[in-house]
Amino acid sequence: MLAIGLALVFASGVANGLFTAPMKVIPRWKWEQIWLVFILTACLAMPLTIVGVWLPDPRAIWDAAPMSARLAAIVFGFAWGFGAIFFGQSVDKLGVSLANSLVIGISSGLGSLVPLFLTEGAFVLESRHYLLFSGVAVFLVGVAVCGSAGRLRDRTATKAVAPVGYLFAIVAGVLSAIFNIGYALAQPVAQVGMVLGHSSFMATNFIWLLMLGAGSVPNIAFCTYLMRRNGSAGLLKEGPVSRTYGLSVLMGLLWGGSIFLYGAATPMLGSMGPSIGWPLSLAVGLVVANGMGTLLGEWREAPPDASRRMKMGIGILLLAIVLCAMAAKTS
Repeated sequence: MLAIGLALVFASGVANGLFTAPMKVIPRWKWEQIWLVFILTACLAMPLTIVGVWLPDPRAIWDAAPMSARLAAIVFGFAWGFGAIFFGQSVDKLGVSLANSLVIGISSGLGSLVPLFLTEGAFVLESRHYLLFSGVAVFLVGVAVCGSAGRLRDRTATKAVAPVGYLFAIVAGVLSAIFNIGYALAQPVAQVGMVLGHSSFMATNFIWLLMLGAGSVPNIAFCTYLMRRNGSAGLLKEGPVSRTYGLSVLMGLLWGGSIFLYGAATPMLGSMGPSIGWPLSLAVGLVVANGMGTLLGEWREAPPDASRRMKMGIGILLLAIVLCAMAAKTS
């Protein structure tokens, strides 16, 4: 069971690391068209389809689940929606590698440690906790090294990086952590679903429906506002469809898939599932995102010192992955 959970977390991280890459190669469309189709796919179409097809009585879970857990899913999901906006803007301004490094670094610490204290309360420190704390600490060091490599690259870049992109990334990191905190607080919803006879995976999908549905609201509103302000709504009719709608939908499928895989994995990782799975998935995602940034040419003009520092950061992230996996094994 643990091996399957770890495999699912790794798959979640890979999908998460890949999802922003299509954004950099979609022609003609502005950010608001790309992000709108992405959100509609990941936050509405996917959860509605999965719950509608495989969960015959979602209303029964809603009625039986504690109101506090339902509210946590909706409120934290809505707050995360603003984080998604800032993250998308930071990728647009900073690039795949640097934006992911900054956002994931902030999100990993808050999103993994806060749920631990919320769900376990007062607890005695054990070896699994020390391994998790060590993994998160190493992860943050790796993110800092990757971030410094990005800043070193930007000093010699021919195209100036907008300073506001760093602010967007910081805000996105804090609000992105809220997503995992809300997921941890909404666990009673999944527990009710299992009592009603559903698998842990299907019961968890109802949490995603609540959280992602709530998070879609500010994203759709912001994209609509930008299209009106920029007069760019007409671009939705521009093609080629395979590279505009097709790649934007692919972004949604990759990110949405990463969330559903993460939800399937956490029950298999022991009592600290959300605390272990979150940094592990993010670390894998960051390694993949940096690899995609390299393939997209974001480091083509970087000085050798910046490239070496990025490779060092990725090596540290790989060590963090090992420590988090060990924490899962001992939990």
